[in-house]
Amino acid sequence: MSEPATPLEVLERRREVLLARDMDAFADLFAADGVIEMPFGGPGMPARLEGREEIRAFSAKVDLSALEISDLRVRDVHRTTDPEVVILELTTVGRVVATGEPLEVPCIQVFRIRDGRILLFRDYVGTGMVPGLALD
Repeated sequence: MSEPATPLEVLERRREVLLARDMDAFADLFAADGVIEMPFGGPGMPARLEGREEIRAFSAKVDLSALEISDLRVRDVHRTTDPEVVILELTTVGRVVATGEPLEVPCIQVFRIRDGRILLFRDYVGTGMVPGLALD
C-alpha cells in the first residue's frame, strides 16, 4: 500500500489540474468534507464552500473562458510548525482573451492537507482583481 501524497505533492498536482482546466480533478483533490474559504471573494462569489461535491458544483459554474491562464507562479512556500499547513505566495499569470491584456493576480493561499487530501483551502485574493471572471 502506497503512502498518501505529501502536502507539496498535492499542491503540485493542484497546479497541474488547474492549468489543464480539469475542475473535476481539482475537486477530487479535496477530502469529502473539505472546505474552500474566499474571504475577499466579492460579488457573486461565496465566502465558503463546504464539501467536495459543493466545490465540484461551484467549480463547474465558473466560466474561465475569458481568461487564458499560463502559469500559477509560486513566489514562496511557507512551511509551518504544523506539518499539515502550507502557505503559498502565488501569482496567477495569463491574459484576458478578449483584449489580449496581460494578467497577473497575486494572492496568499493557506492549505491544510492531511493524508493526501485538501481539508482547507483559504484563498486571499480579491476576485475583483481578475478581469472577466464570471459565473454561468
